[in-house]
Amino acid sequence: MDAHDAPAFLHEVILFLALAGVLIPLLQRRSINPVLGFLAVGMIVGPFGLGQYTDNSPWLRYLTFSRQEDVAVFAEFGVIFLMFMIGLEMSVDRLWAMRRLVFGLGHLQVGLSALTIGGIAYAFGNTIESSVVLGLVLSFSSTAVVMQLLTQRRELGTPLGQATFSVLLFQDLAVVPLLVLVAVLGQKSGESVAALMAIAALKGVITVGLIYFIGSRVVRPLFHQIAASRQSESFMAVTLLTTLGVAVLTQAAGLSMEMGALLAGLLIAETEFRHEVEVTIEPFKGLLMGVFFMSVGMGIDISAILAKPLLLPLSVIGVLAIKALILIVLFRLFGLSWGRATEGGIMLGQGGEFAFIVIGMALGLDLIDPRVGHFMLLVVGLSMLITPPLTLLGRKLGNSIDTRVGKPVFEEDRQLEQLSGHVIVAGYGRVGRLIGELLSEQGIPYLALESDAKLVKQMRAEDAPIYFGDASRPELLRRLHLERAVAVVLTMDRTAAALHAVKGIRATSPNIRIAARARDEAHAQALREAGATVVIPETLESGLQLAGSVFETLGVPGDVATRLLEQERARRIAVFRPS
Repeated sequence: MDAHDAPAFLHEVILFLALAGVLIPLLQRRSINPVLGFLAVGMIVGPFGLGQYTDNSPWLRYLTFSRQEDVAVFAEFGVIFLMFMIGLEMSVDRLWAMRRLVFGLGHLQVGLSALTIGGIAYAFGNTIESSVVLGLVLSFSSTAVVMQLLTQRRELGTPLGQATFSVLLFQDLAVVPLLVLVAVLGQKSGESVAALMAIAALKGVITVGLIYFIGSRVVRPLFHQIAASRQSESFMAVTLLTTLGVAVLTQAAGLSMEMGALLAGLLIAETEFRHEVEVTIEPFKGLLMGVFFMSVGMGIDISAILAKPLLLPLSVIGVLAIKALILIVLFRLFGLSWGRATEGGIMLGQGGEFAFIVIGMALGLDLIDPRVGHFMLLVVGLSMLITPPLTLLGRKLGNSIDTRVGKPVFEEDRQLEQLSGHVIVAGYGRVGRLIGELLSEQGIPYLALESDAKLVKQMRAEDAPIYFGDASRPELLRRLHLERAVAVVLTMDRTAAALHAVKGIRATSPNIRIAARARDEAHAQALREAGATVVIPETLESGLQLAGSVFETLGVPGDVATRLLEQERARRIAVFRPS
């Protein structure tokens, strides 16, 4: 039976799962950026790669995608889950806390980039409508590519990571009105654009308001009921139902499914089930984003690049250069050093995944000349393809600039003055660095204190938020805004230093939560009496891990062993909590 005689999408699903099963472990073993890997594989197995030879070699049909539309549906699901994950990161409280960067820096970046790129597009003979659409959509960067890079490098919690995330957040918010604008511009009615936009905006506000109002009263009780049943399958089903259900509702109301997915994420972000949902959806998001990037790679026609050996590379360089220069200036104005501003500008210079949706929509509405639209899709695809290696170059360039110019003192002062809701990590050895990396991965701001000057110098060269000092000094703690911190973590292994730190912190801030590492139970008891909220003896975790190994050897079932160890951990830790 021919591959394409199989049920709809079955061949594509099997081929993709086979590629993902081989590709993902291979990329992880070779430390290759997965985005780059999926883009490259898409180019190889796509219709412009080996897929174009299926007529002469029919057996290739089982190993390639001969039509790009074969994976279009899966790619759209990838974007939907991307928007859902962004919504989870975009709680109302977090947006408000980051409002200066999101709505200040993000708004300026999109506005200035769109104005510049749109003006150039108009100068090249495009219509006003086409130039507006191209300017706006090319001002966006790739959330998937950049977030993947920041997560891999554990930089989400750094000033550069926060600034970059804020720009991406505003761009993601701006996607929705851009989709509405494209739909309005594509209408052939005689009504004015302003009137049509006003009607669309009113309909959107009413729809979003209703979904948010009703959903906020349905989602939490529903998740509570499912969580009480302790059935992970039901929890996963409700998560998928919420995501796709809200997406379908917004589409039925004349808005985009992407908008619905974003709203579904926002609804869940306001509940206590946010982190569990993130873990539940992560495997699906990874696979579906892989499909999306493969589809992007399939749209990159190597022959078209070779046919325009000068124009296409120059266009890619032009988009990267325009956005990077604007971002460098803005990042610098918002407090980053010249080096980190340069790194951030280069990292965000590429086109974004939403260009494939917006330009595809504009092509369907005859807003953009087909030759221009397909050419710009090539430009976006290539810019995404070269972003990972280009970012490495940007980091080296940024380090070189900061080494020569030096970081301005006012930058750190400004960042400290704005800091709140952060964690202070006292001691930045192996344990402290591990805690810092975990906090960064979750986007939680933190500051580290270390008394080893050599280690401080080394970590600051890597852009870690670390300062030299003694955690027991009240004036230093006030300088790090202990009163606005949510917790202090003590990781130093010296008994006297840890005790002095606990006493100094407790004297400065009586109600702050202090989590401390202890060498043994005697050290833990001393820290508890000094005022630590929770103490974790190193010997406890070592003993529990050894006990777990013994349970495994004796054949104790895994769930039983885990429960026993958790009970013992909870009992032991409770002993070292202040009464």
